[in-house]
Amino acid sequence: MSLATVGPSGGLTRDALDALLGVVCAEAGLDPSGAELIKFTNNAVFRLRAAPVVVRIAGSGAARARVDNVVRVARWLAGHDFPTVRLLTGVEQPLWLSGQAATLWEEVPDTGPRPGGADLAVLLRRLHTLPDQPPGLPEWRPMDEIRQRLAEPEDLADADRDFLLTTCAEVEDAMSRLCYELPPGVIHGDAFTGNLIPSPRGPVLCDFDSTAVGPREWDLTPVAVGRLRLDYPVDDHTPMAARYGADITRWPGFPVFRRLRELKLVTSVLPILRSHPTVRAQWQHRMTSFRAGDLTVRWQPYR
Repeated sequence: MSLATVGPSGGLTRDALDALLGVVCAEAGLDPSGAELIKFTNNAVFRLRAAPVVVRIAGSGAARARVDNVVRVARWLAGHDFPTVRLLTGVEQPLWLSGQAATLWEEVPDTGPRPGGADLAVLLRRLHTLPDQPPGLPEWRPMDEIRQRLAEPEDLADADRDFLLTTCAEVEDAMSRLCYELPPGVIHGDAFTGNLIPSPRGPVLCDFDSTAVGPREWDLTPVAVGRLRLDYPVDDHTPMAARYGADITRWPGFPVFRRLRELKLVTSVLPILRSHPTVRAQWQHRMTSFRAGDLTVRWQPYR
């Protein structure tokens, strides 16, 4: 398969991803042989075997729209010596190839102890107190990302799309009436323990797709929702709240932010529902319970 057969609007099947990886590696002077696909939701993430490098390919139009911001945030955090993943040097970043976008990163050895909620709280407090912000950092507009996903779904029924668009409007209206208690500023935007890598020298933060200027309450929401909704074996919310010094579930606006977070968790894989069919069953499970308003059903991570 050639890169020309991969449309910029989506359809990133495994064959298409392998073709893209080959072109990206050729451009960067790397060997893609034996690369391992370690994640594929909003982005496809490959770990190379021939070099300590991770290649991240944007998996949708929404992800491609954010890739320049990802690079700016990564460089800004590196300038503050913040414990994060680092962009690979010597390569122009991001790489744009026939409408597709990729970034390349130094591999972080995943050999430390599992990071928990307290570890994330430490990093968030440090992030929230940095003295400046990246150039051109956008304002937090979560509905823009969700609506973009809804504009490029694979195999989404009209009734489900209509419901999700109506939910966007309802949540957006509820958000307009919230009263925040924490000072606004730079937020990670998708702060949960899955975006921590347990390096030998301590946890490092990754995934800056959603980094923006917004309410700090949002950075405390994913772990709390994970405790309530996802079938995780460990409670990360309690130690995170204690270490950060704020329990988001006691904030009156939390039910609105919980619904927003769950809306994002339902819509995140819409652009790859057909090309990555292993996520379909879990997506349907989430969609059914979310549409029914059943807050007791537990969800599983996408595989």
